[in-house]
Amino acid sequence: MRSLHQQPAVAVDLESNGLHRYPEHICLVQIATESQGYILDPLAIGDMASLGELLQDGTVEKIFHSADYDLRSLDRDWGFHVAGLYDTSIAAHFTGLDHLGLATVLELALGVKLEKDRRLQRADWTMRPLSPRALDYAAADVAYLIPLRRRLTEALDAEGRTEWVAEECARLARIEYSPPDSPEDAVFSMKGARALHGRERAVLRELLLLRDQEARRRNRPPYQVLSSDALLALASNPDADLAQVPGVTRLVLARLGPAIRAALRQGIAAPPLERPPREAPFQPRPTAAETQRLQQLKSWRTAEAEFLKLDAALIWPMPSLERLARDPASIERECAASEVRDWQRRRFADSLRATLEQPLTAPAPRP
Repeated sequence: MRSLHQQPAVAVDLESNGLHRYPEHICLVQIATESQGYILDPLAIGDMASLGELLQDGTVEKIFHSADYDLRSLDRDWGFHVAGLYDTSIAAHFTGLDHLGLATVLELALGVKLEKDRRLQRADWTMRPLSPRALDYAAADVAYLIPLRRRLTEALDAEGRTEWVAEECARLARIEYSPPDSPEDAVFSMKGARALHGRERAVLRELLLLRDQEARRRNRPPYQVLSSDALLALASNPDADLAQVPGVTRLVLARLGPAIRAALRQGIAAPPLERPPREAPFQPRPTAAETQRLQQLKSWRTAEAEFLKLDAALIWPMPSLERLARDPASIERECAASEVRDWQRRRFADSLRATLEQPLTAPAPRP
């Protein structure tokens, strides 16, 4: 690993087991230089401190593709952070590409066709030994990242966007792992749970706790233990015949039937679970003028994006535009908002101010 500290750049990728294990963890680390590829097996190595030292060495650029998930995983498993990050997905986005999967970007930028085996995309990387085909698949994810970075940089330099990408990569490198909602909190964030009332939410909480405990005991993702649809059906009708509930199979009944019934009884006996108060202040419905101004700002953003041949989402954050639609006098505060990038301020702030100074166009009268 020491020799890698002498490299100007290394490409990095990870393979995890979240589709098959719970809690998930990193199972493979792939690294490539200009001339050599390496695959590290954390399950065999155990102590990954030397990898952490490399990742935190700011003299060596680390090239990832779509690094967000990998950065969170590195922080979650080992507390590692990455200095000198370059994300080729971000770079590709700023060259005007909309489809940012690695295979697509490689083909468009380098003419390289990366074969993606669907079975290996969903593989359980915990399993050992790994087949030669699986190792080749993993190695291919880093094999072309260094030449891809060069090609994308050429395109960015030609458009004057190199600093834009550098800022985005630096912001991304600061990302940290955020654990998923606890079973208690998932009651309020789970898709479909908003329709439940207090007693039903109390039942759902007990079921979520049961599912999480069983998932950890079996080292399987929660959805493989009991589907969310089944949990919602049980919470909304706790007196139902378990055998008639969709998603509660005979195997689930055999394994968890008594535990499910106990969780249902506990939920029914518990106090109703009320939704916590809204954290964000209540916003009244926008006025006609505010709606019109927001449309004006969206049109401005779209026009800038079309001129630069970029995704409109890159031009200016939509939450900031929504606030400006309500309070156009807050432009200086919005320009200083943390979600607005320095490059966005430099490139677009004057144009945005000019747009806000324009009178609103009166809506066409109804026929």
